Amino acid sequence: MAKTVEGRTRSQQLADRLSQLGDTIQGSQAWNSIFRPGSIFRKGYTDSPRNRSYVVMNSVLYHLHPVKVKRHAVKVSYTLCLGGLSFFLFILLTVTGIFLMFFYRPTAAQAWTDIAALETSVTFGLLVRNMHRWAAHLMVLSVFLHMARVFYHGAYKAPREFNWVVGVILLTLTLLLSFTGYLLPWDQLALWAVAVGTNMMGYTPVFGDQVRFVLLGGVEIGAETLIRWYVLHVLFLPFVLTIFLAVHFWRVRKDGGISGPL
Repeated sequence: MAKTVEGRTRSQQLADRLSQLGDTIQGSQAWNSIFRPGSIFRKGYTDSPRNRSYVVMNSVLYHLHPVKVKRHAVKVSYTLCLGGLSFFLFILLTVTGIFLMFFYRPTAAQAWTDIAALETSVTFGLLVRNMHRWAAHLMVLSVFLHMARVFYHGAYKAPREFNWVVGVILLTLTLLLSFTGYLLPWDQLALWAVAVGTNMMGYTPVFGDQVRFVLLGGVEIGAETLIRWYVLHVLFLPFVLTIFLAVHFWRVRKDGGISGPL
């Protein structure tokens, strides 16, 4: 009987510790920055008309047209339109990239030939390719400057901490998109770039060799490497970037607008 009581006491203590740990996590600044008021994951959530209205108002579909906008937030001299410019360049890259996909085959035997034919034989091919290339360079620059502007104006402070993290992820995805596109012409520059990049990733702790093997499609650079980086460039990375863009735009509206505290 004593052992049974002692076992129940230990179970109750463990349950109390887990409950305290959960309360600590849900009460932390990081947790509250991720989950907005009215979320079922917020501490002290109750099923009330107020919280139900929060759930509706926090929908992504209702954020595009805000009820009010701060006067200084619409000044070009304040934001420099860097966020909108970055999004415009992403749309431009998507349109020009789809055009280029019609004339490009991701094989070791045809990749460079298709690029050369695109520049010499396809109507407006050279123009569209240069638009795609320069838009990629400008997007990296504009995203970086956008984050610098956000940091300078303190727009990373509460309640915008989570959106700042999303912005860092978007910058990383932008750099990865630029790097994966650099390989696609399959020339000497591309081969050396992927060699350096995969060797660096090979030094990832614990599973570096596995990461390098997956990116190369084998133990060395070959035709499998090109097709894998092509899929990353045209499908996987743009898909992930679009999801984080939607979250980023939604949180901009819900966290008080495009500008940080003055």
